This record gives sequence, C-alpha cells and structure tokens, in this order.
Amino acid sequence: MAAATATILRESPSVKKAVSLINTIDTGRFPRLLSRILQKLHLKAENSFSQEEEEKLQVAFSLEKQDLHLVLETISFILEQAVYHSMKSAVLQQQLENIHLDQDKAEAFAHAWATVGQDTVEKFRQRILAPQKLETIGWQLNLQMAQSSQAKLKSPQAVLELGVNNEDSKKLEKILMEFSHRELFEFYNKLETIQAQLDSLT
Repeated sequence: MAAATATILRESPSVKKAVSLINTIDTGRFPRLLSRILQKLHLKAENSFSQEEEEKLQVAFSLEKQDLHLVLETISFILEQAVYHSMKSAVLQQQLENIHLDQDKAEAFAHAWATVGQDTVEKFRQRILAPQKLETIGWQLNLQMAQSSQAKLKSPQAVLELGVNNEDSKKLEKILMEFSHRELFEFYNKLETIQAQLDSLT
C-alpha cells in the first residue's frame, strides 16, 4: 500500500517546464503520441521518432526543437517509472495530477497505460532476461609518453575490445575499455572473485 501512495514523480525544474509544455499539446493528438512512445519504449537503442517525424511534430505542436526533445524525454521517463514501479493506471493518473499535469492529459496517460502497460512491462522483462552476449575479446597495450619535457615516464594503458551480440538489434557491437595498471589489477581481482563464486556453484 505504501508503494502505491508514495510520490514517485517529482516536480524538478525540467519536469515542471515539460509539464507546462505537455499541457499546451492538442488533446486530440496527444494519445497517438503516447501510443508511439509506448510502442518503442523497450528498444533502448532506437528513437521513438525519426528526424523527419520530429520536424513534423515541432510544427504540429508549435514547439521548438529543444522543447520537443524535453517533452519526449519526459514522457518516456514517466512511462519508464510506471514500468519500474508496475503502477496501476489510477495511481499513474494521480501522480501526474500531483505534478500539475492537466486532467485530460493525465487521463490520456492512464488510458494508454491501462491498454498496453502490462505488455510494455513484459517487453522490459524479456529484454532484461536476454542481455548482451560476449562473443569476442581483443586487447592491446598503449604507451603514452609524458607531456613534460623534463619527465620520461611512460603511462601504460591496456585497452580491451569486447564484441557483444545485442539481442534487440542482432548486431555485433564493439565496446572499448581502457585501464591503467591499477584499474586493470582491480578488474582482474573482481573477475577472480566472480570465477570463484561460479566454481562454488558448479
């Protein structure tokens, strides 16, 4: 019961500005905007709208580019909070009215969430259960000369290149990680700890 009544959405300056902008959006078009954002909410690497679509939204809603981005990011944030806290639609509506979102917009949020909220939560669960998989490992050693002409010290840096398979996009992505000697030693110790825990379970 406490989780349902707790204040989850708070009025930060950026949220306050976003709310005032959302309140100006045409009520007839707003549900379609929510529906589109909800469809792609679980696809972290993909924007809800293309650049061309964003330009059309700017004209349709009479918003500057920066203000439109604030609106889209805030709507996504609100919906992500609804996912994270598994909110009921009535609770979401109340939370939104508490941060002074107009009743018609709060009701649109609640209706959209009641319609596809459970599906959205399930998509997030599936994404968490299908994480990126490590496919390749590469490494190299970089030696950086000190900038000062008086010093001849070299700063060795180890660079790990991890090739990970993204389950959403099905593409192999490369992640570069740079370590100093101390950082690499700490990383190695953590891997040793993980290995020991895995060994104890097998």
